[in-house]
Amino acid sequence: MKDPRDIIIRPIVTERSSLLRESGQFVFEVASDSNKIEVKKAVEELFRVHVEKVRVVNVKAKPRRVRLAPGYTKSWKKAIVTLKQGESIPFFEGV
Repeated sequence: MKDPRDIIIRPIVTERSSLLRESGQFVFEVASDSNKIEVKKAVEELFRVHVEKVRVVNVKAKPRRVRLAPGYTKSWKKAIVTLKQGESIPFFEGV
């Protein structure tokens, strides 16, 4: 099994993720080769919470330009994790 710190790359802190946090949902960038079961186990092990549901989204690369050179941002995978009622991740409390 993979190490949970290799699956969960970073939390996503945006205006939309802040609104989701009020309803018990937390957003993370996860490894591109991970699946829902691995993400669930990683979140439960790292943050000591009970996960109810995991939704996974592949975010496609967007075209960008630096001066005259066209290019793309990287594509990545996002996981929206729903926790059991009444649980929270203390890492997000002050954000």
